[in-house]
Amino acid sequence: MDLILWRHAEAEDGMPDLGRALTAKGRKQAERMAAWLRERLPKETRILVSPAKRALQTAAALGLEYTVVDGIAPGADPAALLAAAGWPDASAPVLLVGHQPTLGLAAGLLLCGEERELGIKKGGVVWLTNRVRGGASGTVIKAVMTVEML
Repeated sequence: MDLILWRHAEAEDGMPDLGRALTAKGRKQAERMAAWLRERLPKETRILVSPAKRALQTAAALGLEYTVVDGIAPGADPAALLAAAGWPDASAPVLLVGHQPTLGLAAGLLLCGEERELGIKKGGVVWLTNRVRGGASGTVIKAVMTVEML
């Protein structure tokens, strides 16, 4: 299974947290990363998005259908995020559009075996896959991309 973690792009400061919108820079970041993802995402990819406005705006840049999942809102538990994705047994790739530190903690859990936060830049993507070798399951990094690298 492929699991793609996409951190929302740059957002305005302020409260309420769920209502924070992308800045002009953030909209450009989302568009650039969305273009990169559109070229690579398998057609059967399920897209799950936090209900926060900035995550919804980031996902909207893809121009693809997505499902809003309350369980991946800001402050979500990394294990709940992985459960929402169906890791590691989902039949299709899953793209999660969410927030730090949850995305980084989930990546750390998969790569290090513990909730160790990995930093994901605003608008950045970490693409992981699960594989089985010699009867043992493991997580492999397929790609890491930041907007600055595009």
